Amino acid sequence: MSAGVILFVAFAACLVIGVPVSISLGVASLCSVVFGGLSASSTVIAQRIFGGLQSTSIMAIAFFVLAGNLMTKGGISRRIVNFANCLVGNVRGGMSLALVLACAFFAALSGSAPATVIAIGTMLYNDMVKMGYPGDRTAGLLVVSGGMGPIIPPSIIMVIYCTLTGASVGNMFKQGMLVGVTIMVVLMTEVLFFARKEKWPKQEVKRTPAEIFKVFLDAIPALMTPIIILGGIYSGMLTATESAAVAVVWAAIAGLFIYKELTFKELIPILKDSAKSSAMILFIIASSTAFSWVFTFSGASQALVDTVVAMNLNSMLFCFVVAIILLIFGTFMEGTAIAVLLVPVLWPIAQSMGIDVIHFGMIVCISNVVGTMTPPVAVNIFSASTVSGLKMGDIAKAEIPFLIGYVAVFFLCVFSRGFCTMLI
Repeated sequence: MSAGVILFVAFAACLVIGVPVSISLGVASLCSVVFGGLSASSTVIAQRIFGGLQSTSIMAIAFFVLAGNLMTKGGISRRIVNFANCLVGNVRGGMSLALVLACAFFAALSGSAPATVIAIGTMLYNDMVKMGYPGDRTAGLLVVSGGMGPIIPPSIIMVIYCTLTGASVGNMFKQGMLVGVTIMVVLMTEVLFFARKEKWPKQEVKRTPAEIFKVFLDAIPALMTPIIILGGIYSGMLTATESAAVAVVWAAIAGLFIYKELTFKELIPILKDSAKSSAMILFIIASSTAFSWVFTFSGASQALVDTVVAMNLNSMLFCFVVAIILLIFGTFMEGTAIAVLLVPVLWPIAQSMGIDVIHFGMIVCISNVVGTMTPPVAVNIFSASTVSGLKMGDIAKAEIPFLIGYVAVFFLCVFSRGFCTMLI
């Protein structure tokens, strides 16, 4: 049995018996070297795992995770919800519009879909149901709106993709902003349609300009966070890692001294939670580095490239096939795990076909996000179920109308290179 076959058989076997993805990748790599007849020592696996964490850009992941946790616990997310509600809350279905807008704002802070669903859902869902909004439809909208988390920068999965391919983080973030805003506009348009069709509630309380200005002033420190992160990167003054570190400092200052909703005692649990989350992501990245090295060294990567080239697929059809593969994987695996597993395998093929690295990156990101909204695992639906108390099946049905708009943007990203490279 060849080393490449052993690699995937061992990996699949580990997943079937419930071994975590990070450990499965390492075990499969080791089995392939030991039993596959490769002219390499098993110590190479340890070296590759260690080497996979030597990129300084990977540090941005830990900083973004910590910044997101500080923002959630420090009162920043609540100010964002209040500001969004102040902007659009007075029209019919206004709270649903506020939910979409708040998810977009929070996506620019956390970079995580489940975190966005839980943070915004915890603050808005129960109040919306009490006002008369349909519970299942609201939960479905929350699932789809939370999907903007990995699309609107800063995005953890984008940082991982750029680490794996050498793409520019700044360019990925620029394009992610365009795609994310497009998704937001599509979702808000759908909300307006269903609000009128199904007679969703309308808030009768109108805010005076002075009240709106007061809410805006209160939200300024929160709104400054994405400006600090993205402004530093786009201006060229800061790298993604440096910008993430600055975001941590700013989030801590806002929570401790401006909003005063954080205490120094609470920082310890936040640091522990952030360390655990970061360690899980980094462990997957480290193991996948060894996995991708074995895949390449065994010749399996070149064999796959030759097979695809022999099929004579054009670049657009290849992008579509890749998107479907990523979407399927996304229904039962976490997005970062999919990226570190499949990008090293698929990107060399895409590169040989002349596919732009940013275009391919947007396909990877949005395919993963659609997967998180699709059963059986559907981490976004699970998160919304936790917040709402509804069954996952009911939420999955209710999200379909909103998912249609999301899928439309998905196809636009897959088939339009111009759209996915417009800002670079």
